[in-house]
Amino acid sequence: MKERENLLSETEEKEGVRINTLACATLEGVQARRIEVEATFTKGLPGFSVVGLASNDIQESKERVKAALQTNGFVFPPLKITVNLAPSDLKKSGTHFDLPIALLIAMNDRSFAREDLYIFGELGLDGRVKSSSLLFPLILSLREQGLIRRAMVPAEAMAALSHIPGVDFLPVATLDEAIGMLEKEEAEPVSERFDYDALSLEVGGERYYYREEYPEDFREVKGQEVAKRAALIAAAGMHNYLMEGSPGCGKSMIAKRLRHILPPMSERELLAVAKHQFLDGQEPDFRPLRPFRSPHHTATSASIFGGGSHGAKIGEVALAHHGLLFFDEIPHFQKNVLEALREPMQDRQVHIARVHSKVSYDADFMFLAAMNPCPCGNLLSKSHGCRCSESEIRRYRSRLSDPFLDRIDLFVTMQEVSAEDRPGTDSKEMHRQVVAAFVRQKERAQPRPNGKLSEKEVEEFCTLDPEAQKVLDQAIARFALSHRSIVSVKKVARSIADLEGAGRIGKKHLLEALSYRRRK
Repeated sequence: MKERENLLSETEEKEGVRINTLACATLEGVQARRIEVEATFTKGLPGFSVVGLASNDIQESKERVKAALQTNGFVFPPLKITVNLAPSDLKKSGTHFDLPIALLIAMNDRSFAREDLYIFGELGLDGRVKSSSLLFPLILSLREQGLIRRAMVPAEAMAALSHIPGVDFLPVATLDEAIGMLEKEEAEPVSERFDYDALSLEVGGERYYYREEYPEDFREVKGQEVAKRAALIAAAGMHNYLMEGSPGCGKSMIAKRLRHILPPMSERELLAVAKHQFLDGQEPDFRPLRPFRSPHHTATSASIFGGGSHGAKIGEVALAHHGLLFFDEIPHFQKNVLEALREPMQDRQVHIARVHSKVSYDADFMFLAAMNPCPCGNLLSKSHGCRCSESEIRRYRSRLSDPFLDRIDLFVTMQEVSAEDRPGTDSKEMHRQVVAAFVRQKERAQPRPNGKLSEKEVEEFCTLDPEAQKVLDQAIARFALSHRSIVSVKKVARSIADLEGAGRIGKKHLLEALSYRRRK
């Protein structure tokens, strides 16, 4: 393999044909693949062709490259120009191939070898080097795979690319500047390091970022202390949480405020979130605020999970990665959507299989749902009578299957708002408790929050004292808890213990965790 790479990176001169090579990359799903861009100038009818399963946007680059080179005074030789994108059996796409193609043509009369330098950039007709939305996910993926150390990139992309550590960037604004930099034996890279505008803390040698901004405060939610306590526990461990209650009791208010008290984010999480936002065509702001996605209940399966007949695109589930996915009026979502949600809730990944592509996306999210107790919403109301029959209520509730509900850790039935309800704890205090619980989890060297622990990790980190173990054994026998339910109870109890600063799970922690189980 190494001999093959050396062969590609070195300049070959055979029978008067010079072959220069530069490195670029393309996305295959969400993973970047290295592409060798090769160019030859041979005798024959003058022409310019790009081969190697290039998409339409790469084929169109021929016109952009021609115009940019001619604008900068380059005269095309009367030769046949062939550009090859290797490996040839992999589909390539993206306008960022413009710059390496133009550089190979502009420097056809000299030999050079830049095997460790990746080159990205779209060209304007006047020779300006422009950015594209694919650059950030491409370079981040290459860095995660350990494939990139140096890259020539558009200067205008540095605002986003400077967030990626471990890569030396050579920013260029024009084609002339890129040619001059490539001619130098050793160009000086820009080691610009981004400094996050946020509060931070360091645990176990890693830094985590968060903000103390609460545009929507839990203090505005009057009453509903049980639901707010469950929201605090859910935030501390990133647990899945379902609220049931009459219309107007505060379910959506709690959901919107929960985002602002979630745990701090590592740099790796911030970059992963930004990568998915770029893939969706958004411009990320790199703030340490976890994503909040709330699709409407009429959303299709493709919009929730991603899809596409030729190139699979990410959906709401992937955009909620490291954040919060909220389903309001959950029984009204399509049955196939709810059942398909079981796999990413369990495996933290989405697998999309199509005839032309098979793609996997990371989807490690906290799931939050809200529902009415019945179709009319008044089953629990003391002031309004319920208009639903028993069969309608049964049919409404049966839309949520037991296997789906078994993946939810916390269930709360909310009561109607009364005149005696008063404001309680504010978001700042709740966030302080969540951050303290987060620090305790990281000090135990947990790889992930309590709610996302695997069964093996639960046995390691969720240890019960003898009294708590006795209570759990009794609950298993009395309520016929499934294995998944037992693991869920332990994880919730672990978060409750973390909020109280306890090293081991005690009896009161386990009893409170059991109180949030679903009542059949």
